[in-house]
Amino acid sequence: MTTLVTGGNGFVGSALVRALLGQGHQVRALARPGSDRRNLEQLDIDLVEGDLTDVASLKRAVGGCSHLFHAAADYRLWIPDPERMYKTNVDGTRNLLCAAADAGAGRMVYTSSVATLGINRDRSPAGETTPVSLGDMVGHYKRSKFLAEQAVRELVADQGLPVVIVNPSTPIGPRDVKPTPTGRIIVDALNRKIPAYVDTGLNIAHVDDVAAGHLLALERGEPGKRYILGGENLSLKTILGMICDHANLAPPRLRLPHNAVYPFAWLAENWARVSGKEPFATVDGVKMSKKFMYFSSALAQQALGYEARPARHAIEDAIDWFRENNYC
Repeated sequence: MTTLVTGGNGFVGSALVRALLGQGHQVRALARPGSDRRNLEQLDIDLVEGDLTDVASLKRAVGGCSHLFHAAADYRLWIPDPERMYKTNVDGTRNLLCAAADAGAGRMVYTSSVATLGINRDRSPAGETTPVSLGDMVGHYKRSKFLAEQAVRELVADQGLPVVIVNPSTPIGPRDVKPTPTGRIIVDALNRKIPAYVDTGLNIAHVDDVAAGHLLALERGEPGKRYILGGENLSLKTILGMICDHANLAPPRLRLPHNAVYPFAWLAENWARVSGKEPFATVDGVKMSKKFMYFSSALAQQALGYEARPARHAIEDAIDWFRENNYC
């Protein structure tokens, strides 16, 4: 039978497609019309076009599929029209899962994010049950993913849909073609565009480990339950140090207070409204950087058998890929 991967041409999605092919799955990948397909070139898959806001295209995509990985999302920290993000991330998720259930899909995995989880103020790693509410979500992306995950749990509880939720932390590695916001940090550091840093922290995971965790969730996960797929908790200063060490560059030494960055983010957003180009910094991004996004993957390790390699390996693989593909 066929396994459908939405967002299969994306960063996490393409890693997932490769992991599925490695296990002998027949893979169908859903991609938006006109989207970048470089990550799927020369792969033996069935590529179909569709959009999460187009219900008819979703029904066509899920036809004949025994399993579904929903990895597609509108992932931007700034967007001129937030309503479309909610239609994609919330309504699109609900419509897709219902269409897959109607088509007879036996198991589904929804790719959420650690952005929907609570954070411990003492910087200790948070877990799947750390308290959080919609009011804690900063920005439209986090709010839309929080509401989407809520919709998934309701579908499991009310209609019995067999959906497992995974919450990747900050995946990095090869094939980050866009690149993602974190991948852009690596590219900017390689191009010596980061002269300073703020005091924050992230949980870094290799994208291929995150993909492997998705397959474990399909096989062993409990519907309606969520599992953090993370790696190593590191400060931004340490992350930049690892990047510069592998690239033989001097790391930034200047630490900026968060309040000093707000004016630049505000100016960048206002210029983006005029230029139509995504800003290099956002107000919501600065707000989020005040929190240390540290998480524990203990539940996924115990329940799924999930494993993650050291963050340094993920960083080095990302740097090597960016260099080979002329990003720096």
